[in-house]
Amino acid sequence: MTCRVLSQVQSIRVHKGMKCAISGTCLLTDVFYIMMSSGNQNIPDYFIMANFEEVVMVYYDTNMKTLEPRHDWARRLMVDDPQHWDTISEDGIHYEQVFRVDTDSFKQDSNQTGGVHIIQQYWGCEWDDETEKLDGFLQYGYNGEDFLTFDQETETWIAANPQAETTKLEWDGDTARTVLWTNLLAKSCPAWLKKYFIYTNGLLHIPELPSVSLLQKTPSSPVSCHATGFYPHRAVMFWRKDGEDLYEDVDQGEILPNHDGTFQMRVDLNISSINPEDWRRYDCVFQLSGVTEDTVTVLHKPVIRTNWEKIGIGNDQVVVLVILISIIGFTVHKKKTGERLRGCFHRNTEAKCVGERGLVYQSERE
Repeated sequence: MTCRVLSQVQSIRVHKGMKCAISGTCLLTDVFYIMMSSGNQNIPDYFIMANFEEVVMVYYDTNMKTLEPRHDWARRLMVDDPQHWDTISEDGIHYEQVFRVDTDSFKQDSNQTGGVHIIQQYWGCEWDDETEKLDGFLQYGYNGEDFLTFDQETETWIAANPQAETTKLEWDGDTARTVLWTNLLAKSCPAWLKKYFIYTNGLLHIPELPSVSLLQKTPSSPVSCHATGFYPHRAVMFWRKDGEDLYEDVDQGEILPNHDGTFQMRVDLNISSINPEDWRRYDCVFQLSGVTEDTVTVLHKPVIRTNWEKIGIGNDQVVVLVILISIIGFTVHKKKTGERLRGCFHRNTEAKCVGERGLVYQSERE
């Protein structure tokens, strides 16, 4: 099978993703993001998004009446297995009230009853299809910071700060809550993950090449090499000069999901110190797992698109991206030390990864 590694949104567990990139260990992931907000009219009061293998499977928020499939295979699942679809739909929608009651104490414990509040829940499971090892994870965030984490081994809660201690003590003594989450992480989630893996086998492994453009906001702005519409998310993109990878004056962007299940990314090049006659010595290289040929775009002024307003995001994606930015802020902020994997894939025996500072790492598989 085609192996996948964890990408930026799942970077809480990115140390395992790095292992996958180097040794070839394959991890499958099923991840649920749940968020509740108050005091901000630009964000729904409650939303759920479920990802399988980095692809958005379903989405729901309080502006909708039903759970919405976001990928062709999820739409097929809705038709082929309506009982399963009805179950996850009803559970997801009705969970709002449970989630609201469960997390109401967060505001009181933090002494913040007014203003804008965002409470997030991030949970799911990973399955190593080679060792059959299963791992579950469950974490709560409050206003962009870690709040509580469930330790599956000890079946206790870990407070990320003093404000969370009161809730931790209360939840540690709640046997019913412990049993519920232990069963969800150890039994239900892995069963769903394996079900989706079997169902999607062959449907999520066909590479899709991106559209690559060079963009520039103003004549003095960096030139952004932007790739969109590619799949899977295991991809790297970087700038070269005379065929050599560039590390200076380069800003590596995140790999972000599009609304159709594909992905986009960018890498910026600061051209302020580059002589115009030397531009043709620079090129942007995009590499995608499963594709042997690189997509190379030469830095050439006539091909740079400068009408910024035409390069953007449709209105139907704005809310989702606002939510994704909140998720990324919650799950990534504590990885400030060390390198974080941006993208990684295998080509022949070589693993190539892009790290936090845009550096491209290469290493031979064991």
